[in-house]
Amino acid sequence: MTDILFYHLERQPLEKVIPALLEKTLERGWRAVIRAKTAEKVQLLDEALWTYAEESFLPHAVVSEPFAEVEPIVITASMEEPNRPDILFLVEGAEFPEAVTSYQRVVLLFDGNDDAALADARKAWKEVRARGLDSTYWQQNENGRWEKKA
Repeated sequence: MTDILFYHLERQPLEKVIPALLEKTLERGWRAVIRAKTAEKVQLLDEALWTYAEESFLPHAVVSEPFAEVEPIVITASMEEPNRPDILFLVEGAEFPEAVTSYQRVVLLFDGNDDAALADARKAWKEVRARGLDSTYWQQNENGRWEKKA
């Protein structure tokens, strides 16, 4: 069964949070797609994955780049998934997929300081529940660690 996780960002922006989640994804041997709504967010995430730490980087490509299909992480603003991902990260209110069974995990990350993002996440939560899918809700505590809330 596909795990569906909602991550409520309050203390750190997406660009600071997603590298750690992607590192854990790669540790499991999984491939990932990060789906955004805009080319601007794709570019921002691409830059963030190259520069988030001096001592390392996350191997990735933007979907339009040559050989994106061989990369363990692909960033896109489209429905393309050339690397056959195990996990789908939805950011910036990207559309929740109709079919989720092809993924090990679907992770929706949303900015708790953005009213529109909160509304989109609530809508997605209700949709997931209405479809009878299991989901969990995670929120950052004051130390920046994730706590399961629902």
